[in-house]
Amino acid sequence: MLIKTRNQGFQHPVSSEITNPAVYLERRHILKQLATGVAGAAMASWAARQAMAQSSPWGSRPGKLAALNFQTSKVDAAVTMEKVTPYKDASTYNNFYEFGTDKADPAVNAHTLKTSPWSVEIEGLVKKPGKWALEDLLKLSPMEERIYRLRCVEGWSMVVPWVGYSLAELVKRVEPLGSAKYVEFVTLADPKTMPFVGSRVLEWPYVEGLRLDEAMHPLTLLTFGMYGEVLPKQNGAPVRLIVPWKYGFKSGKSIVKIRFTEKQPGTAWNKAAANEYGFYSNVNPNVDHPRWSQATERRIGEDGLFTKKRKTLMFNGYEAQVGQLYAGMDLKKFY
Repeated sequence: MLIKTRNQGFQHPVSSEITNPAVYLERRHILKQLATGVAGAAMASWAARQAMAQSSPWGSRPGKLAALNFQTSKVDAAVTMEKVTPYKDASTYNNFYEFGTDKADPAVNAHTLKTSPWSVEIEGLVKKPGKWALEDLLKLSPMEERIYRLRCVEGWSMVVPWVGYSLAELVKRVEPLGSAKYVEFVTLADPKTMPFVGSRVLEWPYVEGLRLDEAMHPLTLLTFGMYGEVLPKQNGAPVRLIVPWKYGFKSGKSIVKIRFTEKQPGTAWNKAAANEYGFYSNVNPNVDHPRWSQATERRIGEDGLFTKKRKTLMFNGYEAQVGQLYAGMDLKKFY
């Protein structure tokens, strides 16, 4: 069934549009094999699929962060006892729909992205609008390494050491007006270097948004690297957002514009399917996605196909730090 949105002529994609048809059919085949007891063949197919992603020639490390003012190192105490996801998994299994709709596509296709020169434009309800060159953003505040969980709405998770600094440092520098209530993040949409821009999967450019107090929270990270190195192109180079208590799609990649607004911005997935993807998109195991449960998750790089799933934590395990932001709100209504 096609779900109409507020944009005339724009349609929410069916499964075969979101996933490469060959991979989609392969998964169907695996499920059929499992249902008939042919587990060995299914495991072999799954392993081959994972090996193809991890052997991508574009999954190599892009370089150290020495030039990025990487001065301090902090870890999130909430996850220091958890195993960090291997780099090869975090850099080859992710969503970046501008480069394809399968998890392995970004690592294969994102080599075409041009990250230099790069700038981020600040506009809207601020006293100091303007354009920030990447070099100036890098020098704005000392870098920190923060080990954060990343939880995807599709039911998988990772633990990744991200490198950056609190977005609040930039927000304070541009001085939002008293009327500013939200922050909108606009990402690059260049069909010349991003082969899937223009597809029907989403409206382009990809847009995300936060309430101003969410953007100002110390955990919200303006991110330039991971694993002590420059962000790989497939992970959102050269600058992206990380909001660890929300589902991964809230953390926009390859940001080119930050806009301060009084009204709640329309975001990419909310426009595509408002009944499935709310504006807040906080990790809440008590609110199911309309088509699947959010109560459990599979840890990439650690859990095998038949390993028992983990229990999903409220606010992705950051309830003590961010729960007060939503005091008194109906979290089933504001999902």
